[in-house]
Amino acid sequence: MSPAAPMAPKTDAPYRHTLRVYWEDTDAGGVVFYANYLKFFERARTEWLRHLGVGQQALREATGAIFVVTHTQLRYLAPARLDDSLDVTVVLRHLGQASMTLAQQAWRGSTLLAEGDIRIGCVDEGTFRPRRIPNEVTRTL
Repeated sequence: MSPAAPMAPKTDAPYRHTLRVYWEDTDAGGVVFYANYLKFFERARTEWLRHLGVGQQALREATGAIFVVTHTQLRYLAPARLDDSLDVTVVLRHLGQASMTLAQQAWRGSTLLAEGDIRIGCVDEGTFRPRRIPNEVTRTL
């Protein structure tokens, strides 16, 4: 039996998650510390899945599947500062059998601050071996 072809995403309209920049997010220069964009992107991905009806804890308990970041590539374009309101977007670019690639951006109003491609792998919670993304997830995407 040959492997199934990768599935095309149902939509490329971005999901938007709004968050506020807190003191703890900034560095000594008063701007968002570069690594915190990864946290912002993580929060947006979690809320994107929740918006689609996929709770990650419930998914783990029901199927033993968890998601792990396997690759990131980010580009920083402009600084965010304390108290800024940011919109962080998520767009599914590629859905494979055991992984997905997401395009994410952080915006302050009409200013693009950071963007990146994030590859997420699905693994078994006990062994951390790759496994198929459960149907509970793929049917919502």
